[in-house]
Amino acid sequence: MALIPVKNGPAVVVCSRCRLSAESSEGPDGRRGGALLAEAVARLHADDPAYADVAVQEMPCLFACRDHCTVLLRAPGKIGYVLGRFEPTEEAARAILDFARAYAASEIGQVPFRDWPEGVKGHFLTRQPPEGYIVE
Repeated sequence: MALIPVKNGPAVVVCSRCRLSAESSEGPDGRRGGALLAEAVARLHADDPAYADVAVQEMPCLFACRDHCTVLLRAPGKIGYVLGRFEPTEEAARAILDFARAYAASEIGQVPFRDWPEGVKGHFLTRQPPEGYIVE
């Protein structure tokens, strides 16, 4: 294992090794859910310039194995979030990226609930304070 430097800015980090669902690791084609979600997020990100301010990155494991298809939202000086239990679809990818845009535009990473895309509601697993801070 090695650390790979990436641009330090708002990012969606997709777990590329996540299970497909609570019941299955892989789909009928042998691909893992994380790989399918990573592909959907990357494709949508590349096709829509509205998402240019948020990087999309992949990591082989976020250690959220009980919660399939997980992503990490992070940015310097902002609260970070792990979301999971997504289906690896374009609809989920769009909800993740839409929330990531609002997250990137927020002051400290808090997005008012009324601004959450429907597709991320119920998918939050954890939140982490930014380095050197705790959340009030």
